[in-house]
Amino acid sequence: MTPTPIFKRVWLITGASRGIGARIAEAALARGDAVVATARDATAIDKRFGTQPGLLAVALDVTDEAQAVAATAAALARFGRIDILVNNAGYGLLGAVEEASADEVRRLYDTNVFGLLNVTRAVLPQMRERRSGHVINISSLGGYQSGAGFGVYCSTKFAVEGLTEALHAELAPLGIHATVVEPGYFRTDFLEGQSLVTSPRVLGDYAATAGAARQAARQISLNQPGDPERLAQAMLALVDAEQPPLRLPLGTDTLRVIAAKHTFVERETAAWKALAASTDFPELQTA
Repeated sequence: MTPTPIFKRVWLITGASRGIGARIAEAALARGDAVVATARDATAIDKRFGTQPGLLAVALDVTDEAQAVAATAAALARFGRIDILVNNAGYGLLGAVEEASADEVRRLYDTNVFGLLNVTRAVLPQMRERRSGHVINISSLGGYQSGAGFGVYCSTKFAVEGLTEALHAELAPLGIHATVVEPGYFRTDFLEGQSLVTSPRVLGDYAATAGAARQAARQISLNQPGDPERLAQAMLALVDAEQPPLRLPLGTDTLRVIAAKHTFVERETAAWKALAASTDFPELQTA
């Protein structure tokens, strides 16, 4: 199929009916790009955006690989190509690692990790065929440093970080970019009920750690420092870059978290360097 010429870029955005995904879709549409906006309920997209020539609303549960393939086919049938994939669909889980049930953990991984893989596998063949495209995976500051109360959620974002690093290496020779975006706390409904599940099991021994995180989440919600409109504009700058980065942290809180972790890792590595180096065969050890 001949690509539709009137749109500079065609985006496919998962989880586009609200939050960050909706803001990115709005920004892309406002500058004249085409957007395939997906959500479990496509009518929610229609209600938010209305009918626009550059918009295709598609129902997609990312945990269903067949739906991911069908959504990709619908995008190609309408616009002829997908230039940018934004894997944004996901949700959070609040609770200590021990408090989270096996079912809660599986469901979280099904969406945040396996769902991302389902959509990525569906979209990549046409990017490889054209030797062009950009895969953008939405992680979190929690994908760079985990924390009490969010350990299972952060582990899914650590997985996203690792997958994106590999994709970056595998896709670069094919002319395709891969970037993991690490937003801090942005003023969306992420800490509200629709986007955050709280483990019902509460263990008193974790009151000072995961319990404190539960309380903090209630105080932070809808008071986050990050502006989602500015995040959306940053995403436009990202896709316009000739050489986009592997990682894009967004928000001063994320920058602080990264700097603090680097300091901690450097200090701890120095303290344990001798033991770490002692495990090579003696003839291979260096000073």
